[in-house]
Amino acid sequence: MAKFLDTTGVSYHLQQLINQAQDTLILISPYLKINDRLRQSLEDKDRMKIDIRVIYGKNELQPDQINWLRSLKFVRTSFCENLHAKCYLNEREAIITSMNLYEFSQVNNHEMGIYITKSDDPDLYEAIYAEARRLIRISEEIRVSIEVVPPDSPLSNGDEKGFCIRCKKEIVRNPAAPYCGDCYRVWKKYENPTYQEKYCHRCGKDHPSTMHKPLCPECYQQQSKKPAIKGKSA
Repeated sequence: MAKFLDTTGVSYHLQQLINQAQDTLILISPYLKINDRLRQSLEDKDRMKIDIRVIYGKNELQPDQINWLRSLKFVRTSFCENLHAKCYLNEREAIITSMNLYEFSQVNNHEMGIYITKSDDPDLYEAIYAEARRLIRISEEIRVSIEVVPPDSPLSNGDEKGFCIRCKKEIVRNPAAPYCGDCYRVWKKYENPTYQEKYCHRCGKDHPSTMHKPLCPECYQQQSKKPAIKGKSA
């Protein structure tokens, strides 16, 4: 039967859930800020070629997080708008909890959770697994094969020109960082990936755009036709 977990229990069982995954690992959390201990566990699972799916709801990936994800061959990330659920499961067990993945929750917050095993509660586990797969299906898979360039980086001869989607200032073209430095700092205060801006990041033409979808339809199609960049899709 399901087991109640306090803060310490959630942290312990989450670590064990990741460590004991042999086939499948699904991590659902609004905030994708993974602490060093969990990173090491995920790296170990990646070496074992386990299918790892990470679904998050806040588009605030930092360069170090993107570069880390790039190094993992079997981790696929997806963005799910309006995600608020926190659920973690492997092929045998699941945790539904108030705890996010980032370290602050595990150190300073008072958390609760419910621990379920497939052997003890097969119907409940299958219901959780089915909902997790539904979230994966409705989420947009995110490419993390391109290293983020700081918004203030000057254009070099090899860089492609882009435009800030808020002020139209010329910047390095990078759909993962479509703001200039000043506009990014303003956007960062609220971190709303669907807040509507004014310009296409690729061509600079007037077009409703967002951090999540910075290109107009025409530029998106052209971008999709470009040769694949060395790396992987997540």
